[in-house]
Amino acid sequence: MSEPDRIAEPLAVLRRTPNVLHALLAGLPDTWTDTPDTPDGWRPRDVVGHLISGELSNYLERAKRILEHGTSRAFDPFDRFEMLERDRDASLDELLDRFTRLRARSIAEFEAIVGEDDLSKRGLHPAMGEVTLEQLLNTWAVHDLDHTAQVFAGMAGSHDAAVGPWKQYLGILLRRTDPSATPG
Repeated sequence: MSEPDRIAEPLAVLRRTPNVLHALLAGLPDTWTDTPDTPDGWRPRDVVGHLISGELSNYLERAKRILEHGTSRAFDPFDRFEMLERDRDASLDELLDRFTRLRARSIAEFEAIVGEDDLSKRGLHPAMGEVTLEQLLNTWAVHDLDHTAQVFAGMAGSHDAAVGPWKQYLGILLRRTDPSATPG
């Protein structure tokens, strides 16, 4: 078994996310995309906006901070909700296109500045303390997966009532009200 490529593998997930979201959401009517994943959660458009925010000021910026300052300067706080106001007038398709462009730029820049030897370098998270660049990279990829699941849950929730009694077999809908629920 070969050694995993610690940069290429997470980047492979990151490269796929814009295509997955575009294929899933582009051109769909609001009846499928205007429901949050949980009662106080985000709609798919909010998730895409949040991912855009991450491209603008989170993961790449934090990687640069690690490379330039190590643990001597903590990361700037990340506003998880800025997209709600910023993206108010943008269509979901416009957000998907913007995310695609920004992600391609972020990955190209990350690849240009980070090498295998940099992955053990440490930075300072304002709440969690010291973290490595490798942890940041993997968090970026898993963050995408987490929010992609959130999009699926919102879409499924948009048709919660429409499935009728089959809901009892649809774990994605059961988790919306009880995260520990599993289909019977």
